[in-house]
Amino acid sequence: MNTTETKEGTIIEIFVKPNSQKFEVTIEGEEIAIRCTEEPTKSKVNKELTKELTKLFRAKVELVSGTASRQKRLLIKNRRKKEVDQLLLKENALKV
Repeated sequence: MNTTETKEGTIIEIFVKPNSQKFEVTIEGEEIAIRCTEEPTKSKVNKELTKELTKLFRAKVELVSGTASRQKRLLIKNRRKKEVDQLLLKENALKV
């Protein structure tokens, strides 16, 4: 998984798949893929991502880069890499 700990929290690199039937976090090899229900217009996907990931991590989530791209980097504020990795793995295991 592409996660990096910083002094502000942990940055995750994700690949977004818009227009899905449900919001879902999956780990495909080393890539974190997130299926969003929204369409990629007017930042709808970005808003859904930050809202849903804030719930998952119980921490503020900020888009660092990739505003108009499917490849994005998000900062999970005040969360250590280990915590983020565990939550991502747990969320992924629930989908299998």
